[in-house]
Amino acid sequence: MKEAIPLVIWVVRHRGILGPLGCIVTGLIGLFALPAAGDVAQQSRSWLAGDHHVHSHYSVGWNESARPPAPIMAGDGRYPIPTNAERAKQYGLVWMVSTDHGGPNHSKLNFERAYPEIVRSRTSVPAVMQFYGMELDTPGAEHSSLIIPKSNDERTSLLDLESRFARIDAFPQDAGRNTEAKMIEALTYMKAMPQPPVVIVNHPSRSATAMGVYGANTPGELRNWNDAAPRVAVGMEGAPGHQAGAINRDGSRDSTGARGGYGPAPTMGGFDQMTARLGGFWDSMLGEGRRWWITSTSDSHLNWRDGGGDFWPGEYSKTYVFAARTYSDVLDALRNGRAFVTTGDLVSEVFITADADGSSAAVGETLRLPARGADVRVTIRVRDPRTANHHGDTPAVARVDLITGDITGPVGDRARDTNPTTTVVRRFSSEDWARDGEYLVMTHTLRNVRRPMYLRVRGTNTNELEPALDPRGESPWSDLWFYTNPIFVSR
Repeated sequence: MKEAIPLVIWVVRHRGILGPLGCIVTGLIGLFALPAAGDVAQQSRSWLAGDHHVHSHYSVGWNESARPPAPIMAGDGRYPIPTNAERAKQYGLVWMVSTDHGGPNHSKLNFERAYPEIVRSRTSVPAVMQFYGMELDTPGAEHSSLIIPKSNDERTSLLDLESRFARIDAFPQDAGRNTEAKMIEALTYMKAMPQPPVVIVNHPSRSATAMGVYGANTPGELRNWNDAAPRVAVGMEGAPGHQAGAINRDGSRDSTGARGGYGPAPTMGGFDQMTARLGGFWDSMLGEGRRWWITSTSDSHLNWRDGGGDFWPGEYSKTYVFAARTYSDVLDALRNGRAFVTTGDLVSEVFITADADGSSAAVGETLRLPARGADVRVTIRVRDPRTANHHGDTPAVARVDLITGDITGPVGDRARDTNPTTTVVRRFSSEDWARDGEYLVMTHTLRNVRRPMYLRVRGTNTNELEPALDPRGESPWSDLWFYTNPIFVSR
């Protein structure tokens, strides 16, 4: 019955011309030409902006004089969940994840108080899909977004996971929880759940002390996570939150403030070194053929207008997923890399297709070559909106880079954080693209592709060929980038 779908679309578009007959025909065709559920999702997918790392007043402080320590509401995160959802809506998001971090018996607080509030928030702010989750105090590491699939069991699922595995949930503290082995146990448990969650590493290099000198999260550790549960541990924050660290509450600049709260190893164009360094850690993961995706978040605790270092969800950073407007498809997009990230609303849509002899693939997908040595035509379509962002600027895309790297398989050195095959094969500027309204359209052909490879795209409003280390006091609004997840090419 799929053959009837084009007729349905034609009749719907021309119903005003056909009058009442058009309505009748539309209804009749609708009865006999309903596409399968998967087709419905595919047809209704669009780019949906969201944020998977948002704190509420259930990210508490702790009264250490009590035994066990007693939670102090709004001791770290400041705002109620509905307030976060309202701001997310205001700043253009259609999905978000509530991710409070824990402490002694925090799993009980989440179960008894945070969950009922998110249920009420879903009712009061229905325009925003609101996932239940937490910022997991990760065993043997730092923090990760733990995103629970929306279901009748979501409340008990998080209680189970947080009480079993969160590094500091137990009281008295259990040193055995703070090991990599415990995290592997947690991921093994998660992947066996009827509805597995998604785990994304937060601010992966915030504790690094130099370029390539990592702290709490190491390349080997993240490889081990991905090996243990490749459909659960699926990626990392490409651009961390806390990007308003150099903005005072009156809007003036703080010359000592650092983007992302990063110290000795700064962000690069607002992005973590594990993502931003060309041929670095991310490229080394992709070069193994790993489906290892990136995102961008606010990590909102306290807004800069209230004296904090954060933007509201969606005010500065957005993760766009290509999904139908359902909880299940948004989570599927995160799990499968149908996503791109942007800061400062530099872009609002990015479509990439890789074509070879009638086969094609988009972001997060794999192009199967019909023959070794085939040409691959890459088409990039970027929406550069003419509307102002939330700083009142209308930033323009100055350049778009097409990046490729070879896929050479698993590495022997688990600590490896380089891929020497990674290269910028084409830098597009205004002379190289065609304009179609707000869209910039550009193409490039990869000739005689003989080896498995991946391709990804990034862009900026700056003239930097590579993102530079961000100096303290830098305005985040002047240094904007977008990055897409990759397309894989194989035989």
